Amino acid sequence: MNKKMIQDTQEVIEEVMKKEGISRRDALKLIGLGSAATMMGGVTSASAATEARAASSAKGKIVIVGGGLAGMSTAARLAKNLENPDITVIEPNDRSTTYQPGLTLIGGYTWTDQDIVYKTEDYVPSGVKLIKDRVVEFDPKANKVTTAGGQTISYDFMVIASGLVLDFGRIKGLEEVGELYTAGHNQKAADVFGKSGAGSIYFVEGAMKVKENLHNFIEAAKSGKKVQGVYTHPNTPIKCGGAPKKIMFLTDSNLRHAGARENAELTFYPNGSKMFGVPEYNEAIFKLFEEKGMKYKFSHNLTEVDLAKKIAVFDHHWKEKGEYDPDLEEYDMITKHERVEVPFDFLHITPPMKAPDEIGKSPVGSSKGWVPVDYRNGTLQHIKFKNIFALGDVAALPLGKTGGSARKQYKVVVDNLIALMEGRELTAKYGGYTVCPLITEIGKVMLAEFDWSDPANGKFNGKMIATLPLRPDEPHWAYWLLKVYLLKPMTQYGMLRGLA
Repeated sequence: MNKKMIQDTQEVIEEVMKKEGISRRDALKLIGLGSAATMMGGVTSASAATEARAASSAKGKIVIVGGGLAGMSTAARLAKNLENPDITVIEPNDRSTTYQPGLTLIGGYTWTDQDIVYKTEDYVPSGVKLIKDRVVEFDPKANKVTTAGGQTISYDFMVIASGLVLDFGRIKGLEEVGELYTAGHNQKAADVFGKSGAGSIYFVEGAMKVKENLHNFIEAAKSGKKVQGVYTHPNTPIKCGGAPKKIMFLTDSNLRHAGARENAELTFYPNGSKMFGVPEYNEAIFKLFEEKGMKYKFSHNLTEVDLAKKIAVFDHHWKEKGEYDPDLEEYDMITKHERVEVPFDFLHITPPMKAPDEIGKSPVGSSKGWVPVDYRNGTLQHIKFKNIFALGDVAALPLGKTGGSARKQYKVVVDNLIALMEGRELTAKYGGYTVCPLITEIGKVMLAEFDWSDPANGKFNGKMIATLPLRPDEPHWAYWLLKVYLLKPMTQYGMLRGLA
């Protein structure tokens, strides 16, 4: 990070703090950013610890499948901690290191694609080999993979960090959009949405389309037209589970800034029955919805979109009592379905998501499609193949499809992989840490942090935690500073260098 970027970021932060009447020192202390500020200057306690620790002399050929945030950070940290690293990253995307948490700020704030798109080659660690190809076949018994280009690559150890696929094609009417990667080149997919008012912040060009659509939506509301905003959440695991609500909160905030909120009805249609899996955050979000006059209809899964007519079609599902079972002394519960058509002026689509088929349906995948890892012991080691680890969005974890989760996971993977190479016990543990900086309006963020609730008793649902001084279930301007001005440089210049 060059000096001008550091200076510009610090000036923005200090200007905001001046308006709030708080000193720079107190603000940094308040939101725990002393180490972050140091990192922006180029030296961190993490890097100092890494340099001070003797590198391992363990040897072995390591293949990392996927060169996004999780994969490239793992490569960087391994390279720093091995004396003679033999690391190959297999990644076809020339912009895989794009800063994905910034997509919401493109769709609903002032950022553009130029603020988040980065070249993969700029983040390949020194001494690490990059193969610009895609793995299409896994043979874990023979310790080799085959690429789309026909290369067969052997390994002693493998890390799978491929990310996931956006499965728009599963929605009727969006077959032409098909399957996408967030940071791929997807302008044709974005063009499919045209001027329909529909779009998705889950891929780069889609976020730019949402920005355009949201502007038109707000202009219509300003003109006095009564408009309908519709927001979806699918029936599959997704990355950044807070994003569908973030773009909804930003819509509300933008409408209020434009003086047109009273002309817009905003409704959230999630497949599930909660706003958030952690009770404290669930309650806090319900309260915000009520305060802001935002509506919700649970148990609705988006199945079809008619872009020409601007109609979203949902499968509304619920349970009803069936026949009584006298032996079990309970009623059978029958799932009922209803087709619901909802007109929209603005539609944000959170698509179904899955692991890439070549991984999920391979020997390293599982019946549910994700890569099964040992999360109960926290090692992130593959359940079947002990020389394989997985992390990030592709790993089969109860929680943890966020960049903040990957930040904790990649250190565990590196420590355990080196321990395995040295013949030691795997002692590093991932405790389920996940963080979702949930934007609730322009200028405020709820820093939703959580981890496993009670792993000792086999409970891996979320439990609220707080690593910073402010309450994590209350929106605050200080967390807005963290989200908008500090997390990106911390990621690009800390994590992707194996430091943060």
